[in-house]
Amino acid sequence: MTDPIYAIPDIHGQSAMLDHALARIERDGGPDARIVFLGDLVDRGPDSRAVIERLSQGQAEGRPWTVLRGNHDQMFLDFLDTGGLQFRQIKSGLSWRDRRLGGAATLASYGVTDPDDTAAWQAAQASVPQAHRDWLGTLPLWHEAGDLLFVHAGIRPGVPLSRQDPMDLMWIREGFLEYQGAHPWLVVHGHTALEFPQYFGNRVDLDAGAGHGHPLWPAVFEGTNGWLLSEKGRVALCP
Repeated sequence: MTDPIYAIPDIHGQSAMLDHALARIERDGGPDARIVFLGDLVDRGPDSRAVIERLSQGQAEGRPWTVLRGNHDQMFLDFLDTGGLQFRQIKSGLSWRDRRLGGAATLASYGVTDPDDTAAWQAAQASVPQAHRDWLGTLPLWHEAGDLLFVHAGIRPGVPLSRQDPMDLMWIREGFLEYQGAHPWLVVHGHTALEFPQYFGNRVDLDAGAGHGHPLWPAVFEGTNGWLLSEKGRVALCP
């Protein structure tokens, strides 16, 4: 029998939803369940700081948690490093601090609310703990577990894992979402929000839009068989 491995998609600062998801996992797999968090820990929701603290503390306590880095986590890091607010991958041209991208909510969770971008950057330098920056900066971009590959956004089909572009792992949609061929693994990802998590045969998209207030669905996999965890128990994910 394959040991179960759990996954939690894009949390986006929704600390209360994270607590509920962890409680469902503990009911299903116990307090020492293996969990992979699919990135996008921050932005949009009200308490990105609490999410980072919860996950980093859990790892420090020795919980078998793997936390991946998503594009929103990277944007937060880039802002802290350079003050930059524009990213070429954002086709709309929106600033990271725009409400729709959610950077302002992340900064507010650290007490930074200045409307001036330069002042906000300076305040963030003082308000965001170095430990949070260091932890985010060391998060991996993928996690391989048997027949499963966990990644935030997806992969470039046909490219060996060792040669995948980090930007693709955090940002890809075109070239991945429409691809129907087999990958070397079942790819479990978030990044592209759906109305409900879906198993597409060669991939599973778990992001149901928690950053916009929709449910955060934890899932469990035994081999390539998957289930969502509801309040009443497991709900089969079927291709």
